[in-house]
Amino acid sequence: MKNIIEINHLSKSFGEVKAVQDLSFRVKEGELFAFLGVNGAGKSTTINIMCAQLTKDSGSIVIDGYDLDKNVDGIKRELGVVFQNSVLDGALSVYDNLQSRAALYGIIGDEFKSRLDELSELLDFKDLLKRSVSKLSGGQRRRIDIARALLHKPKILVLDEPTTGLDPQTRKILWNVISDLRKNEQMTVFLTTHYMEEAAEADFVVIIDSGKISAEGTPLELKNTYTGDFITVYGIDEATVKKFGYEYEPIRDAYRVSVPNTKAATELIIKYPEVFVDYEITKGKMDDVFLSVTGKKLVGGTEK
Repeated sequence: MKNIIEINHLSKSFGEVKAVQDLSFRVKEGELFAFLGVNGAGKSTTINIMCAQLTKDSGSIVIDGYDLDKNVDGIKRELGVVFQNSVLDGALSVYDNLQSRAALYGIIGDEFKSRLDELSELLDFKDLLKRSVSKLSGGQRRRIDIARALLHKPKILVLDEPTTGLDPQTRKILWNVISDLRKNEQMTVFLTTHYMEEAAEADFVVIIDSGKISAEGTPLELKNTYTGDFITVYGIDEATVKKFGYEYEPIRDAYRVSVPNTKAATELIIKYPEVFVDYEITKGKMDDVFLSVTGKKLVGGTEK
């Protein structure tokens, strides 16, 4: 797969604050790429530079072969962006919002109506077209935000915390749509999120902290590097768990034992076969990776 986004040595400062420091990474065509970090880590600054909303201090950005310094319009055609805060006009209807946006790309008349039909079917908002945006729920508005970003059939969909504040059902609907777009249109998705279960589905993850890359890799690579495995053992007492020689914590009717890797778990089971009657082994989660890499928990997009 070719690289559809190439960022090299990107830097941006605001006075004394170094928002992005010598950042370099690649995004492959068709991949779900997760870009993680607490608020203030540099995620939105990077996205705003990619979208030509902010100027960079140094470095280079090439998107689908277009150099940001030479062809901003080419890059804008390739990107569809769903910002953290909705950019829809609350006073206008859904139809008028989408029609005015489409016109900026020269999509008018029958071409607009055809695209609107496709998107309203895909994102299930045919019954909302005449309603003013200010009367929509958060989930409905988010669907229209995504439709707005998709009007011109971009190759890359940039989602800046797209599901924050949405109920689980609406989050599921949006992820089904995103999955369909990737499968049917080979769309590349560039995601920032503070829901670690969403990041766990990514093809590749970059974690940034204070404007620098702290870790990168597939979710599995990151879990293997930065977290161990956990064995949850049921129906045993604490004295038995202490014999294992590993850190543990009580959970409901079981103990959760932290081991460095699957090999260590296997050795423990072989050594104490009489104890491991009812148990399960799980890998660390992306939350554990993030905490290990940054020393912070990602909760609601903020540091804890």
